[in-house]
Amino acid sequence: MSAEPSAELTAEGSAVDGGSAGFDLRHHGDAEVRGADAALTDLAVNVRAGTPPVWLKTHIAASLDGLAAYPDGRAAREAVAARHGLPVGRVLLTAGAAEAFVLLARAIPARRPVVVHPQFTEPEAALRDAGHLVERVVLAERDGFRLTPAAVPEDADLVVIGNPTNPTSVLHPADAVAGLARPGRTLVVDEAFMDAVPGESESLAARTDVPGLVVLRSLTKTWGLAGLRIGYVLAEPDTIAALERVQPLWPVSSPALAAAEACCTPSALAEAARAADRTAADRAHLADRLAELAESAEVRVCGPAAGPFLLIRVVGAAAIRTRLRELGFAVRRGDTFPGLGPEWLRLAVRDRATTDRFVIALTKAIADTSA
Repeated sequence: MSAEPSAELTAEGSAVDGGSAGFDLRHHGDAEVRGADAALTDLAVNVRAGTPPVWLKTHIAASLDGLAAYPDGRAAREAVAARHGLPVGRVLLTAGAAEAFVLLARAIPARRPVVVHPQFTEPEAALRDAGHLVERVVLAERDGFRLTPAAVPEDADLVVIGNPTNPTSVLHPADAVAGLARPGRTLVVDEAFMDAVPGESESLAARTDVPGLVVLRSLTKTWGLAGLRIGYVLAEPDTIAALERVQPLWPVSSPALAAAEACCTPSALAEAARAADRTAADRAHLADRLAELAESAEVRVCGPAAGPFLLIRVVGAAAIRTRLRELGFAVRRGDTFPGLGPEWLRLAVRDRATTDRFVIALTKAIADTSA
């Protein structure tokens, strides 16, 4: 990773020390479970449990008969465009949303790029690797990590924000996010978890009236396709063309293209909508169970939450995370996210039975580490 420093702004706009020091921008939830015993319950990775569904695995498997041919993304691109009611020229398929951040860092000649934190760290890592001097706007915990538009420098010509945001699970109002657009500015909105929000409220994916808007989507979270790598970019045709020019040939495999097409059908969208409703109910159950610990164990849940995960603050989080692992649960550390510290943990939402088992383990972990 580049050693270039970065400037950092608080939500009020005052500058503080930046740089990547103290934040491992390339640490992700999979590191918490990599090489782990199969008995470890995964609350660290935000991929929906029990996926991909059988029908999707069958559809992907059927595409293997065509592996001798080079991938042809036209049908998948048309399916994504139709899913959002957009022209095909506004769609670019990518090897996961993470690839899109690399393409943007290489293709957009930003003079003053700004990343709104806390959020997924790959955008900043990709920008830094491409030689950009990155500034951070760090949203305040006391404001619930909600967007403060005035904190974004007026002359920033590239702004990156997540919605709903990983790891805070905050869903910013669409109008507030769209209000960050300016002439000459590229506004990148990471909507990797938007399909887990019932009704996809506050999405900008179908908007064509916001200048410089770039929306990133992922199919890996809801459908359990992290290992297949499939996502896409929605943007103005000129931006899509610029990204395509720096993209390798045939970047998305035929099985991934088959998955993209299948996940955009009406039946698949209906299934995703039902899954989003279940996730919302399961998230509410997790929040309620954690609230039971709030007074005795000083567990604070960041909310209101809208994503398939919760961010919590608890004293001694590092030791608690280690003890939870011994008790059979993996959770995501929060101290690798700029704007957070060692007292934060991110929890993926699972079914109610798993949540109840986890709360018992968390209660024990807190007691064991505070003794």
